[in-house]
Amino acid sequence: MYASPVMIVNAAGIHARPASELVNYCKQFFNTSIYIINGEKRLNAKSILSGGLKRGLEVTVSAEGENEEVVCKKVIAFIQALE
Repeated sequence: MYASPVMIVNAAGIHARPASELVNYCKQFFNTSIYIINGEKRLNAKSILSGGLKRGLEVTVSAEGENEEVVCKKVIAFIQALE
């Protein structure tokens, strides 16, 4: 397993459209389990995300499976680029 923190920088946080975009992006990594960890909450990044992921919140992205470090870094870059 590989995990790394990321700050939510999208002005609206990750909800509705940005969450849908993130889910669709993560689905391409079908050999890797990807989670967004917010405190005690562990959200599957390949299904509908709801968890109060607001701007300024630091969460952890974890990946386990094929190319987990590369996948984790790609997901973090995607989160940072969300508008």
